Amino acid sequence: MPGKFLQRRVTVMKKTDVRTIWDSGSENTRLRHERLACTGIAAGKHVQGRDAVALLAALLEPGDRVCIEGNNQKQAQVLARALACLDPAKIHDLHMLQSCLHLPEHLQVFERGIARRLDVSYAGPQAERLAALIRSGTIELGSLHTYAELYSRYFIDLAPRVALIAAVSADAAGNLYTGANTEETPLIVEATKCRQGIVIAQVQQVVEQLPRVDIPAEWVDYVVAVDEPFQCEPLFTRDPAKITEQSILIAMMVIKGIYLPLGITALNHGIGYDTAAIELLLPTYGAELGLRGTHCTHWALNPHPTLIPAIESGFVKSVYCFGGEAGMEAYVAARGDIFPLGPDGSLRSNRPYAQMAGQYAIDLFIGSTLEIDQYGNSSTVTPERLVGFGGAPHLGSNPCGRRHDTPAWKACAQGSLYQQQGRPGRKAVVQVARTLKGSGRTTFVEHLSANHMAELTGMGAAPVMIYGDDVTHIVSEKGIAHLWLCSNRKERSACICAISGEESDLSTLVSAAEVKRLRSEGLVNFPSDIGVDPARATGELLAARSLEELVEWSGGLYSVPLCLQ
Repeated sequence: MPGKFLQRRVTVMKKTDVRTIWDSGSENTRLRHERLACTGIAAGKHVQGRDAVALLAALLEPGDRVCIEGNNQKQAQVLARALACLDPAKIHDLHMLQSCLHLPEHLQVFERGIARRLDVSYAGPQAERLAALIRSGTIELGSLHTYAELYSRYFIDLAPRVALIAAVSADAAGNLYTGANTEETPLIVEATKCRQGIVIAQVQQVVEQLPRVDIPAEWVDYVVAVDEPFQCEPLFTRDPAKITEQSILIAMMVIKGIYLPLGITALNHGIGYDTAAIELLLPTYGAELGLRGTHCTHWALNPHPTLIPAIESGFVKSVYCFGGEAGMEAYVAARGDIFPLGPDGSLRSNRPYAQMAGQYAIDLFIGSTLEIDQYGNSSTVTPERLVGFGGAPHLGSNPCGRRHDTPAWKACAQGSLYQQQGRPGRKAVVQVARTLKGSGRTTFVEHLSANHMAELTGMGAAPVMIYGDDVTHIVSEKGIAHLWLCSNRKERSACICAISGEESDLSTLVSAAEVKRLRSEGLVNFPSDIGVDPARATGELLAARSLEELVEWSGGLYSVPLCLQ
């Protein structure tokens, strides 16, 4: 009745017959360790490389989630080979978690029936095989992730049961030294051990004393000493001799048409010759424009050799690194004011931290892509290859949670469309796209291959790399589309079509009169509109024109990797 409290009857179910087990994970881990002990191959935590297959056979169980360290640089290749040698009659239906599919063995585990399900970020050289195996039903794809997205799920719903990692060396206790390429190793280890999982590390050598401890022994279950270093490629090195005049022209437009007017200080460069050209133009063209000391000072970036001239010329104040780069070890160690060094004086990289910095602490991301549609959506997927993303979707997105302001961040929100959203600032996201790829295919397309790939493979979401809403600028050799200044989506599409190149079908969607208007209003810049002379876009403008000249710039500290000599 009104004015009186209503009493609710609550029935409490008492558990009388069922006992809840709260430590099943640690109990299962204990049984696995006992199973391995029966083999006699482990001396405490240490196992010989020749016993790697027997080690995995004793510790793994069907259906396990296995995280194998293999990002776009370092690879736990010995453990990858051992995993691919297991008996699929005993170990099968593994759920593989890895940031990068790089080695043939990474897919052999699926072809041999050892693994079934995959959650991944980037496929790189295995992109074509990956697409074929998904289409054939050999691989059951969970999702394609950004790096940060996948790492986050390790702590939520994709906790690894067993982690296979790579380090430089270990001591007798099992402490690990990861060297310049620490990257995401600590994150993988912690995500695994916090869920009572098992961590196995391949190391090149066991030493009495480590230069520094990157992973404490308490977090490591087994150390496998192998007779080869973990595989690490100079992925971010670009030979200046291979930079084309088209890349130089694009770089000139980016520097003068974007970096200069926006006042960009903190930034990230994606991998490629276009961004390498920008780095090599800073000490010459950038200095000519007065950018030294005021622009491009703070970076979230691997130690690119092509950044050496800018560092030596006084442009760069700091670089925080996702990982290391082969050949750059001595140079990095000698530039402690620029790079993050550990107590031992060598590079201390961290990919998850750099991803976080690349989301919230920079004002501009720039990277190349293989396809862009009329709405600005971009993708590196082609009809035959499922490449994945890496960190680009994360770095190339506008973080709505950002609250600190900078002049560049505020400047990039001045377009009328962004002003309608009522936000004080936004990150500049620049996509570089040449109108024609090396294959002769057009880059600007009506329909992304990513959509077709999603249909073929049954993916829940098309593997779009960067969504058009996040893109503020698109640059081709034809010019710059200033999407950040547009007043509506129709105008944005017109700007994209205006720089798409006459070979693209998109070029027919915008009239010459409309292009003239867009140029007059500064929404589209052709080179001449901003005073960029294509005749100057030659190798003469680069601060270094060969890898050998980069060595000279470094004072002999940079060592060109043998595979590039």
